[in-house]
Order: sequence, then C-alpha cells, then structure tokens
Amino acid sequence: MSLSCGVECVLLLGCSRWAWRRCTYVGSNDSETWPLATPDEFEPVPRVCRLILAVYEPDLRNPQFPPDGGYRLNPDWVLKRVTYEDALGRSPPYLIYADHDRKEIVMAIRGLNLAKESDYKLLLDNRLGMQMFDGGYVHHGLLKSAVWLLNVESETLKRVWEETGREYQMIFVGHSLGSGVAALITVLVVNHRDRLGGIPRSKLRCYALAPARCMSLNLAVKYADVIHSIVLQDDFLPRTATPLEDIFKSVFCLPCLLFLICLRDTFIPEGRKLKDPRRLYAPGRMYHIVERKFCRCGRFPPEVRTAIPVDGRFEHIVLSCNATSDHGIIWIEKEAEKALEIMRENKSETITVPPKIQRLERLQTIEDEHKDALERAVSLNIPHAVSTVEELTENKEMEAGAAKANNGDSPKAEPELSSRGTNWDELVEKLFKRSESGKLMLKKESNPTQIQ
Repeated sequence: MSLSCGVECVLLLGCSRWAWRRCTYVGSNDSETWPLATPDEFEPVPRVCRLILAVYEPDLRNPQFPPDGGYRLNPDWVLKRVTYEDALGRSPPYLIYADHDRKEIVMAIRGLNLAKESDYKLLLDNRLGMQMFDGGYVHHGLLKSAVWLLNVESETLKRVWEETGREYQMIFVGHSLGSGVAALITVLVVNHRDRLGGIPRSKLRCYALAPARCMSLNLAVKYADVIHSIVLQDDFLPRTATPLEDIFKSVFCLPCLLFLICLRDTFIPEGRKLKDPRRLYAPGRMYHIVERKFCRCGRFPPEVRTAIPVDGRFEHIVLSCNATSDHGIIWIEKEAEKALEIMRENKSETITVPPKIQRLERLQTIEDEHKDALERAVSLNIPHAVSTVEELTENKEMEAGAAKANNGDSPKAEPELSSRGTNWDELVEKLFKRSESGKLMLKKESNPTQIQ
C-alpha cells in the first residue's frame, strides 16, 4: 500500500513539474540568448510584408484593405499578377514587382487560403521522408510548386534582371504556405544561378514570414546566408514538427493537436530529433520578434533577436492564446514596422558617437555566424551536414561556372537549352539517378535512400 502511494506521489510530482514547465514556457525563451538584430539587416522585412499583403488586393490603385500607411509601392512597377485561376492550382497567387528605387526584383507569394482546395492538395502531396533533394529532405508538394513557378517565371525574372543592368537584387518572399515555396525556389536558384543569367549568390535573398517547416536541418543551416525566416513571438507553425498536412487537416481543433504534440515531444530526446534526417525545420537564419514576457500583461515595444540555431531551433510548442494570431501576416507587418522604428530611434540617439557595431563588422559577424552554424551541425553529427570548407569550395566552383558561362566559354549545348527555355524539372532530376527498379535516387549519397 505504501509503495503504491509512493509511486502515485512520484507520478503526480512528475506530471505537475511537466505541466508547470510547459505552461510557463513562453515564446521569448526560444531566443533569450540571441543577439539583437540591426536596423540595416531588418529594414526589408516590413516592406516585403506589405508586398505579400498586396497580393490579396484585386486593384492596387484602389485598395480595399491597405495596412497603416498604405502599401507604399508604385502600381506601375508591378510586372505581373497571378491569381488562383491563372496558377491552375499549381501554386498560391503571387506577384512580381520591380522596385527601381531600391533596385530589387521581388516575387511575393501569399499564404494558405482556407477556402481553396488547391492549397490543401499542395500540402497533402507529401509523406515523411518522401522527397530527397540536395543532400537532404524537403516537402514534396512545396518543391513541385517551386519547380512549376520557375518553369513559368524564370525567363521573366532573367529578362528583367538583365534589362536592369544586372545590378538589382532578386528577392523571393512568402507567408505561411508561400514561405515554403519561396524558400525552395531560392534553393533551386542558388544551385542553378546560370539559368537566371549568372546572378551572384550575394544578390539572392529570401524572406520567409511565419515559415513552414519545409527542409531538413542540414539544408536549413546550409542556406542561412540567403534565406531569412521571420517568426512573431509564439507562432505555432515554425515550432510544429508535425507534417503540414496533418496540421491543416486538424485546423479546426488546432489547440487540441498542439497540446498532444507538446506532450509527445516532451518524451523525445533532443539527440534523436537532430539525428532524424527526415525531420523538417524552418529554413535559414531566424529573426524572432519578441513583444511579450512571462507574467506580464499586454504587448511591449517589440525587439528583434537573430541567430542561426542548430540545436534548440524552435523545438517547443508554446501553449499560448496567441499561438495562432501571431501567425497572421497583418500582425507580423505591424510588429515588424514597430520594431524597425524602435531600432532606428535607438540608432539615431547614438548618432553623435561611433555605433557599437560598425556595418562592416556586422557583415563579418553574420558570415562568421554562418560558418559556426555549419561547424556546429557537423559536430552534432547532423545527417548530410557539410563543413565550412566544403561549403566555400562549392560556392567558388559555382561562381567560376557562372563566370565561365558569362564569358561565352560554356559548351555548345548550353545556349541551345537557354534558347528553348530552362526546364527546371530536368535540372532537379539531374541531382538524382535511376535505380534498377526505375526509382529516383540521390546521386550525392553513397548509400542513398529511395524516394517512394
């Protein structure tokens, strides 16, 4: 009798401890050790949020639901708008915008539409470990959408970039579902920059707002120099390792699902999570907008923290009433704008003295953080992680290949391919080989996993 009472007490204490830790865990805990972002690196975020919101407007000259201050864009610079009818269910709606003031070419992709069956089909086109790509795993449906978009728009993007003197940056942005498509478009373009006129890697950027978990950890770290994910406080999607299709199947009982996921993940060791190559993560460098603190009511002036985390990369579900509202693009735009204004005010207050972090020094710090993250991934034995040396060698080879193509030294077959248009399906297939059974297998792997 006494033994059973002792066991019950231990069990009760253990459950109480778990409940206390989970209920007191807040979103700000994920980034409490990260350094603050600078206004220069965070400046594009509110602007790209407004571009994504512009995709929702049928007429930008007479907007119905503009954000505070309007969209602040020139409707004449919108090169193309694609609706659900135009996309034929292959991708979410998007627009292509040439910002001649800032010298940027932007493709903005909207998020999930709960009323559109095509968006759900895109999410459901995946199984755990179904799609290998570039030495890792990615979401199959989102990759297919990215390939379709590039097949349709790559010639437009290439033409505009060349017509603007090859000086503009090319930026891919998306929210929620669109963030996964934008991130995988960026990965494809980075690996085949010659297909867009030899655009340098330094001129490519991706901003994933409320990012979906769309790629394995080694890829998320590898492309952290070009992909930036922005997370608002307690947003559930970047923290939910459950496949996207399971999340949106349960969208009407989402709080129950999040609680069960939280309970399940408590008993999964961190090392097991890191060594699972099929586990998907939010991509790239993370920017965390923090505006609430534990046991304090209301919103506070937001601050932005940034890092390239490897272990502890938004792994804990936050049991918060704001977990779903923080996912909204409207709230992200508002809080990002506030955070940027605060950063600029703080910077202007120190205008009479040298800033604590010089701009060149910050750029060097960002590069060092990326190298450290790559080395950290290798030290933790992350499957398929690449070392810093391998990454730099690969980048140099790509740059040399692009320069060679621009100088006209490429093989004769290359211009023929360009003249008939780039087929991105063929380029993706070049990363694989056929097995005896006819299935695709990744060429880079010595013992590759077959795609089902």
